[in-house]
Amino acid sequence: MIPTPGISPLINSLETYFSVDIETAGPIPSKYALLSIGACRVDDPSRSFYVELRPDASDIDDHALEISGLSITQLTREGTPPDQAMLQFESWVQQTTDKDCLPVFVAFNAPFDWMFINEYFHRYLGRNPFGHTALDIKAFYMAQFKTTWRGTSMIEVRKALGLEGELSHNALQDAIDQALLFQQLLLRWDSNEMEK
Repeated sequence: MIPTPGISPLINSLETYFSVDIETAGPIPSKYALLSIGACRVDDPSRSFYVELRPDASDIDDHALEISGLSITQLTREGTPPDQAMLQFESWVQQTTDKDCLPVFVAFNAPFDWMFINEYFHRYLGRNPFGHTALDIKAFYMAQFKTTWRGTSMIEVRKALGLEGELSHNALQDAIDQALLFQQLLLRWDSNEMEK
């Protein structure tokens, strides 16, 4: 959690930032299932959410499963039905969003995670508690460091910020790691703004 004296004005605004990460059975939601969702508040990663979903599509990209380590067989047997999972996620977002604040979806390569989350919310609930708010950490980093897209890999970003470790491909742990990374970018952005 960011110490209060050094907290970014962005975090203190009328928006609540949520770091979100997912694992899937493949690259697109029209053919492949969303398998797990991890999320936490950016300002307090201990306030978190995690769910594993029962697959709702039969297509499988073996490489995606190798990365996540999730078992389709186990999820088919024990996973939360997608409609219930999305309802649980929506309820958590609503309960965890500060009063009168807008919930903002934040992810590392947000287009991928957003594509599945938005699709699943609308497919199963007919709505998305995030509306159209999706903030991409890679793009935020790219603007701050004036680098190319290729320079925004997780390895490069962690190295530039002096952070150790790598993605675990557990959706909750990766969401927490993304939140900590985004905190560093927000603090850096604030210090750069103050120097102007």
